[in-house]
Amino acid sequence: MEAKTLNRESWLSAAFSALAEGGVEQVRVELLAKRLKVTKGSFYWHFRDRMELVEAMLEGWKTGRIEAIKAQTRLDGRTPAEGLRYVLSLYGGSSNPRGIAIELAMRDWARRDPRASEIVAEVDRERLRCVSDLFAGLGLDPDDAFARAYLFYSFIFGEGLLARSAAPDRFEKARDICGKVLVPEGV
Repeated sequence: MEAKTLNRESWLSAAFSALAEGGVEQVRVELLAKRLKVTKGSFYWHFRDRMELVEAMLEGWKTGRIEAIKAQTRLDGRTPAEGLRYVLSLYGGSSNPRGIAIELAMRDWARRDPRASEIVAEVDRERLRCVSDLFAGLGLDPDDAFARAYLFYSFIFGEGLLARSAAPDRFEKARDICGKVLVPEGV
């Protein structure tokens, strides 16, 4: 990639790839420049320093995730139960391995960095709010709706930590059963 074709988004994309592959420790100017096959000078054309890049990553991830969550939980003619099943289907399987890797890396980063922790908490609050609203649409009271939303996302993220290869012949069946427990048929 030539330096003239690089823009701020190119650097951010490379930074997110580095984050997904090796954690925030891999988001370093020299490593990113090497990955992009340019000099470090190109980086400084778009960012003042690494801290500006990191802040742009955090804010960009937060904004992107919240927009996606709102879009994913919009009913658009679906019933609340259909909406919940739809959201569950979006996170199933390995349809977005880069996104899952970034999500897990963000959570790992948040364990050690207060700013990253704040950003992840903001995203999680929105996730829980949107999915709680869907459960409330099923007639659940606010506490039950929140608890169901909490369990819903605990399942989604917990599933990302399990190795499918541990039980490849049972994975899909188990996932279907769990989905029916989370969002029972007939609701």
